[in-house]
Amino acid sequence: MSHIDELERQERRQLLIKLENEHASLDHEVTLLLDGHGTDQLHISRLKRRKLQLKDMIVRLKSSLLPDVPA
Repeated sequence: MSHIDELERQERRQLLIKLENEHASLDHEVTLLLDGHGTDQLHISRLKRRKLQLKDMIVRLKSSLLPDVPA
């Protein structure tokens, strides 16, 4: 594996960590908002949508980090 490939993998891992942290933070925020009374359902819906987007990005990044396996 070349030096450039390894740098790219490291950058992807760092991005993955960042996305996972953001996802966890949003999850916590949604939980707190759902436990509260008189919460803004539109805001919660937007947070949940963002969580789904992050989850999709996380899954794609994880699969790109897996080594290719010959069929």
